[in-house]
Amino acid sequence: MEADFSWVYLIIFLMIPLARILPRVLRKLKTGDFNSQDISQRQYGSDFGRFEKQSDEQFESNLAEYQESPKSSKPQTKNMLVLGELHRGVRLFENIQKNTGLTTEELNSILEDLENNGLMKAQQKSGLFGMKTELVPTDKGFKEYYS
Repeated sequence: MEADFSWVYLIIFLMIPLARILPRVLRKLKTGDFNSQDISQRQYGSDFGRFEKQSDEQFESNLAEYQESPKSSKPQTKNMLVLGELHRGVRLFENIQKNTGLTTEELNSILEDLENNGLMKAQQKSGLFGMKTELVPTDKGFKEYYS
């Protein structure tokens, strides 16, 4: 017949929290200020007076300090918008169209223009459901977008 020593585990797991709580309770009992009313006031009361001491100027922010310097004055053209989508990893026509909000005709003309300028190329790949066309930016397109 085996003895059941599961109570040992219970004692061990209770000792850890008690080891943290008991010294606090004993300290309070020694000093004599163990009053439940004081505890509730400290728990739910707040000391807003300490915030009044701080000046409002400390919390005001200097707008010039946080303003970002204006980025390049280069206008964001639709070609650059599409090239940016390609650099973010969007490869399919439908996804580029959904992200940019361009019509099919606009996007077709922009992609043809980018391909003619050597900024991107179209690659035919075999997918699970047949052939698909992926649009891939070239090194020239990368340099053009980030310059």
